[in-house]
Amino acid sequence: MFNKLKEKWKVGWLQFTLIFCTFALGGSSCARLGNYLLSFILTEKSILYWIIYVPLITLLWPVCVLIISIPLGQFEFFKNYLSRIWNKIKGGVQ
Repeated sequence: MFNKLKEKWKVGWLQFTLIFCTFALGGSSCARLGNYLLSFILTEKSILYWIIYVPLITLLWPVCVLIISIPLGQFEFFKNYLSRIWNKIKGGVQ
């Protein structure tokens, strides 16, 4: 599985590892930040919490990943990656 991703992204093992670390750190920081922001609005995790949390995380994730990618040297990869995702959402060409 990892070899297929590495070949698809056309990167070496070091860059592949940094990309994976960026995904992990970006996702984790996004979840923590979303939880932190919602703790100001809601005091308990009710159904309203989850209704707000999911769209909030969806909006925060690209920002968190781009910020984390800068110190790991993967900003260009993630800028292109998010651009491709955005084009797919819009229904455009890759």
